[in-house]
Amino acid sequence: MTTDTINKISKSPVTGKEYDIPSVLDDKAGIDAFIALHPGKKVIVVQGLGFVGSVMGLVVANALTEEYAVIGIDLPTPGSYWKIRSISEGVFPVIASDPKIEQYYQNALKKKNYYATYDSYAYSKADVVVVDINLDVQKKSAANKDLEGYNVDMTPFRKAIEAIGNNCKEDVLVLVETTVPPGTAQKIVRPILEENLAKRGLATDKIKVGHSYERVMPGPKYIDSIQNFYRVFAGTDDKSAEAVETFLRTVIRTDEYPLTKLGNTNATEMAKVLENSFRAMNIAFMVEWSRFAEEAGVDIYEVVNAIRMRPTHKNIMLPGLGVGGYCLTKDPLLASWARMNLFGSDEKLGQSEKGVHINDKMPLYAFEYLQSQYNGSLEGKKVLLLGVSYLNDVGDTRYTPVEGFYDQLEIEGCEIALHDPHVKYWEEKDILVNQNIEELLQQSYDVIVITTGHKDYRNNSSLIEKIKQQPSCVVYDTIGVLTNEEIRSLSEKHTVKVIGRGDL
Repeated sequence: MTTDTINKISKSPVTGKEYDIPSVLDDKAGIDAFIALHPGKKVIVVQGLGFVGSVMGLVVANALTEEYAVIGIDLPTPGSYWKIRSISEGVFPVIASDPKIEQYYQNALKKKNYYATYDSYAYSKADVVVVDINLDVQKKSAANKDLEGYNVDMTPFRKAIEAIGNNCKEDVLVLVETTVPPGTAQKIVRPILEENLAKRGLATDKIKVGHSYERVMPGPKYIDSIQNFYRVFAGTDDKSAEAVETFLRTVIRTDEYPLTKLGNTNATEMAKVLENSFRAMNIAFMVEWSRFAEEAGVDIYEVVNAIRMRPTHKNIMLPGLGVGGYCLTKDPLLASWARMNLFGSDEKLGQSEKGVHINDKMPLYAFEYLQSQYNGSLEGKKVLLLGVSYLNDVGDTRYTPVEGFYDQLEIEGCEIALHDPHVKYWEEKDILVNQNIEELLQQSYDVIVITTGHKDYRNNSSLIEKIKQQPSCVVYDTIGVLTNEEIRSLSEKHTVKVIGRGDL
């Protein structure tokens, strides 16, 4: 319970509705009333109502083999309070193309088994707490030249774990799904919980702590990426590992997607950041090769597709605008930070860090390539960006590389229009996004840039014809969406440029 006067507004980007954050924060009665509706059911509290936590709560509310009472909890801040109210009002806070999202939410509404709150009192009722909160990396510079420095501030994460420890039962299972630096469960989470239990005069040897990282993929397979996908797990001790496995088997189809148990939580935490570091470095590797291809007059797309015929090289990447999303942009840095700060090494993970720094500069490179087409100046040019999300066919704008590209255009003095079929409101920029491409193309532009590889922009003859009707302009494909035939057709009227295609 908090009694601080806040007097702030929280606005839903989904509905546009505004909520006054109450000056007195106490939801004990609401939590008790919810639990009373579900006598005998285990209570699962999901900490964090973001892209992962809110949907994890849905999956648990629709568990396969057990009926749970699920409480989602988040902070009463302007950025999060609306999610709490939205869930209680029957509007799910995540917009996604997966029809299972709405289906699962309607099931939860019928069963009345998914409640949202801001009150830490909820932890006192939990049999399991699933931790799905953000753990951010602060980079010293978001644009331009110096992208080498970064900082991992564990303070918010520690406070979130302390909130659990100050309220939880002594035998609760705390399952961390957040991507964390290796060593976090053993060296940070468990010690904090034990310390707070001891302060409350409770036993410290009954607590169970585990780690099982999510592989959530926003988009048409959102739910399946949680419920119908492989999971890696471990515990800080044997009883913790056993408790994690028992819980996961109730919510994941382990008959089709068997669980993988690792020796300890250091291993599972390392598995997640290594998994994403490999992909991030694969992308960074292609950056220099795409530039080489442009200099050599080579189409890197046909080169990569030829290489992919070899089974051992099918995962080689293609060039693009840059890396986005919540994982690839930071996970290698979490690993390097952990090596030095939790395990006492004098050496960082140099190659992994370098891969992130290269990827961070990709939007700047894409901008400079476009800028070169205008003798160094884009001032006053009208630019249409097709796509603002970080990944094709999803509405997720977290750490999208389009932001860095957009920022450079804005600095240059461009007039920018935005289209994205999956994004109505770009939260990080506080900008409305036009979803009507026909309306946008009624205006003329100096530059049209494909910045996200949505299927709406692929093999779309209608879109190509509408672009052809534009006055002569630059069509800039940063993703490699356009086919050879589309490039030839557009080139009859427009200047067409594609990153990594030196033959244009």
